[in-house]
Amino acid sequence: MVERQEVSQEYVRFPTGDIELEGILHLPPGSPTVPAVVVCHPHPLFGGDMHNNVVLAVCHGLAQASIASLRFNFRGVGGSGGSHDEGIGEQRDVIAALAYLRSMGQIDSSRIGLAGYSFGTKVAAPVALGDDKVRALALISPFLMSWEWDRMAGCALPKLFLCGSDDSFVAAEEVQRRVEVLPEPKKCHIVSGADHMWWGYEGTIAEAVATFFASALSAAK
Repeated sequence: MVERQEVSQEYVRFPTGDIELEGILHLPPGSPTVPAVVVCHPHPLFGGDMHNNVVLAVCHGLAQASIASLRFNFRGVGGSGGSHDEGIGEQRDVIAALAYLRSMGQIDSSRIGLAGYSFGTKVAAPVALGDDKVRALALISPFLMSWEWDRMAGCALPKLFLCGSDDSFVAAEEVQRRVEVLPEPKKCHIVSGADHMWWGYEGTIAEAVATFFASALSAAK
């Protein structure tokens, strides 16, 4: 049986423009510097925040793979300042979260990835496309419009797509079709029986995302 690592969780605050956001930094023990991933939560107008089950599963899985992570509340959520901005200001929030990670001595700034779940994919994807320092991208239940998928055609990053076979908001067949035409490197996993909320499948998500980033961020050295 593999022993689980003790992981530190630190409450943090960081600026984005003239407001401040709150987050939780997960730091695995051991190495003086570690790779890291910013994790973006689902839609705040439907209850999404940094304490979401999928977000937590991803962060805990990454920690067990010796990868740090930063989950945070978008503007207007929980203790974060500002108000919901339909995904526009939220992109600036992700940029600020990446900058915060890169400023930390414990983080290897050359090995930082980005992950999003549902609404979080709509925010994470364009930021990854516009930031050549992001080394890998994971999209869980990718809630992307056709034009957003079209933009992904220019993404040469290592990419992971996860979708449940029973997702009633994101069609698994459409995800597969869209991923097929994207450039390598890429991986697409359709998880049988899982729906959009992923209840009961958190371990599957954690393992898939951690395995992906462990490989992608190692190769980014």
